[in-house]
Amino acid sequence: MGSNPVEITSQMSSSGPFIRYPDPRFGAVATTQTVDPALRAVGSQLVAAAESVQAYGLAAVHVGVVAPIVVVSVSEPDRRDYRVFYNPRVISAGSETALGREGSVSMPGVEVDIARATGVVVGFDDENGQGREVALTGFVARVAQHEIDQVNGIFFLDRLSRLKREAALRRFAKLERRSG
Repeated sequence: MGSNPVEITSQMSSSGPFIRYPDPRFGAVATTQTVDPALRAVGSQLVAAAESVQAYGLAAVHVGVVAPIVVVSVSEPDRRDYRVFYNPRVISAGSETALGREGSVSMPGVEVDIARATGVVVGFDDENGQGREVALTGFVARVAQHEIDQVNGIFFLDRLSRLKREAALRRFAKLERRSG
């Protein structure tokens, strides 16, 4: 396992337009859909939400919509260059993994180390419904995997052991009580 820690968080201090964990929609699996004007509208909403908090990536569920859409900044962490992936899926993942800090706009203030593949090939539909593939590495691969997990009903805490997940939930509950 590699040792370069990277982070998936936003510079957000409040929940903004985002639903909060443990909303049951986080466990919902989004089904494949035809890319149509309604789906593109959600994609536009997601880009605007990501831009508003300078998130590295977002899934539609973060804005309360269970749909197969993610937005990923395909640039390295110092700038944002958002791409919308409709019906995203990880086609293949490299065997090398690395630990990195991950968080969520829906659970602000909580970050945990998650092991992820350092390289993936992502399949998706573009805004015209055309199938595409893109190879992603490093930080961008981590962001894509994190967000595609959300499309599949997997919240990042689901990747932790029970003890680590419970510790993160206690930390979040404490933060929520403080922010009242």
